[in-house]
Amino acid sequence: MKLFISAIFILCFIVFIGCDKKKKGSEPVPAIVIRKDTAQLKKEIAPARSPIINIVDSFIPKSTILYIKDSAATSERISFKLGAIFGSKFNKTIKDNKISIIGPPMVWYKSSNAPFYFEAGYPVNKKPLKPAKKILTKSIGGTHAVVAHFYGHYSSTYVGYEVLAEWLKERKKKRSGQPYEIYVTDPFDKNSLPADPYKVRTDIVFPYK
Repeated sequence: MKLFISAIFILCFIVFIGCDKKKKGSEPVPAIVIRKDTAQLKKEIAPARSPIINIVDSFIPKSTILYIKDSAATSERISFKLGAIFGSKFNKTIKDNKISIIGPPMVWYKSSNAPFYFEAGYPVNKKPLKPAKKILTKSIGGTHAVVAHFYGHYSSTYVGYEVLAEWLKERKKKRSGQPYEIYVTDPFDKNSLPADPYKVRTDIVFPYK
């Protein structure tokens, strides 16, 4: 599990890649924020093999998220912060409240400039009655979402964001919340070696209405 957590956050830079203009008389659409390293790839050498992206139009059931809000002074510090959060920050709340983690780690990226803000958490089976200091809960879901099941080099995940944005545009749909990422598959194999990236799955979720 430690290897899984550390691998998730090796590449943790973020950048703002665009926001929708507010239309008169309507609510602003939340900005899309992704990790900086993925956006930089456009100016660098892309992997020889394209990622595999399976698009699923889905309905996300309601769930309770146990999460922490945090920030990092530099993009390099994000990986350390996230590693600590998923390594032990939730342990006391989970133990004291007898709750269970019911899904893989999830991250919402909130800003593109230092200090870098983010939220990181897990879905849990119930809301804790007495959460530890700085541990928060929120409900998500109960909405439609288009999801990219992404397989490939993580540095190419910006492609998944672009595909989802185009999917919504073609269907004249609007995002109803900030995108988030779910780290579904352990990026290390049973021998603690990096797994084939095309067998490692990251879900990119765009809630929409």
